[in-house]
Amino acid sequence: MNANERERDMSRTIKANKEAAIDEAITRRESQKTYDNEAIVRNAYHTAEGNVLDIPGWIGSFTEDGVFNNVSGEASYRGEHLKDVVITFAKMFPDVHRELYRVNVMGAVVAIELAIQGTFRGPMETPAGVIQPTGAKVAIPCADFFYMRNGKIERFDCYPALNIMLKQMGVPPDFASAVKRH
Repeated sequence: MNANERERDMSRTIKANKEAAIDEAITRRESQKTYDNEAIVRNAYHTAEGNVLDIPGWIGSFTEDGVFNNVSGEASYRGEHLKDVVITFAKMFPDVHRELYRVNVMGAVVAIELAIQGTFRGPMETPAGVIQPTGAKVAIPCADFFYMRNGKIERFDCYPALNIMLKQMGVPPDFASAVKRH
């Protein structure tokens, strides 16, 4: 290797080291950035309101690998399927609104006590068949937990009180069929 080749090689090494240092600095700055997690979550709720339904905005609130867990309904949604639960609720309750009672921010975790409110005006599909709307007003007690990463929702665990929702919708529990099976 002659002097010119050594100089070019050294120049490439220095350039590569500078680029690596810049990338590291940007990554470090991004990880140290603080976000208004409460505002981000409130905006996500807003995108899912019945009078808004901003599906791209809703999905864009999540990280690329983000997940919505409907814990009570034993279902999880990712990617394009993040829209599914929002659309389903908006069809059943076209005027759906989330009334936030308490919002607690603990760093990257946002915990919320709320009620999902609306009027049962659209059909509800179930494994047993379709439940027709009754026009009943609902205020479903719910607890939501958002786990944030770099200004986006990484995981959203939703705990709606499904038994109360069904009762408010006028859908009584079917204890008789459970008793007959056992």
